[in-house]
Amino acid sequence: MKHINQISRISLRDQVYQRLRMAIINLELKPGQRINDKSLAEQFGVSRTPVREALKRLEDEGLIESSPGAVTKVTLVDEQEAKHAFTVVAALHSLAAKLAISYLENTHANEMEKINREFKHAIEQKDAIKAVDEDTKFHRVLLKAAHNPEIEVALERIMPKIRRLELLKFGSVDGASSVEVHRQIIQVIRQQDKKNLPILIEENWLSLSQLLTNPS
Repeated sequence: MKHINQISRISLRDQVYQRLRMAIINLELKPGQRINDKSLAEQFGVSRTPVREALKRLEDEGLIESSPGAVTKVTLVDEQEAKHAFTVVAALHSLAAKLAISYLENTHANEMEKINREFKHAIEQKDAIKAVDEDTKFHRVLLKAAHNPEIEVALERIMPKIRRLELLKFGSVDGASSVEVHRQIIQVIRQQDKKNLPILIEENWLSLSQLLTNPS
């Protein structure tokens, strides 16, 4: 892996887990790529124990897999699995929108407008990771406003299945349409439209699912 420095010896397992998880999500570690705990331990500058603990956690989350022959590798991206994940993610974000609407103010809409501009710029620059990061920030505004951390916990486990697919297919999806949908969401927030915000949020995720899992 590139650009991963040695880390401190505080909460080693969690730090190794977070570094490896992001490397998998951002496709720095490619789907199907073999992983060696000894090499990772040397790269991180830690013992093999926290690496093995992190790998076990990632395996539980379905991001890596181990074969009977002790070969460990990054799982392949499963479009059908991602499609199922999209259904759950759409419902959770819609729920967050319902909970957030009473708390949302123009300051939230302003923040989302700023993020959407960065999102648009990233798409224009064909910067896939930046675009996905900005999209995450955009929706996180609503998640935070919902004041329900359980929704975020649930999404944290599911989203890698979607984000890896987004990065793999970046460029095959019309990014301009996503920017426009974000603008519609912002407008609905400014109008305090309690009825249509959750609907628009859910449709945003389901339409992305259609684009990424039904290319025909």
